[in-house]
Amino acid sequence: MHNPFDHEDAQFIVLKNEEDQYSIWPEFMTIPDGWKPVFGSSLKKDCQQYIEETWTDLRPKSLKEMLA
Repeated sequence: MHNPFDHEDAQFIVLKNEEDQYSIWPEFMTIPDGWKPVFGSSLKKDCQQYIEETWTDLRPKSLKEMLA
């Protein structure tokens, strides 16, 4: 059995949840509840670059709001 997350040349999307957390997800797989697509479809390296440039504050949204 192979892991679909290990295929660097496959198409992926970037997902974001209600806590403003990001995840890379194989394009062909069903998006889990609570997540929405925000980037892609693209190569895994492009999705990783998008996350690195976009997700600069790793704190969950609820924590940021609590500390504001």
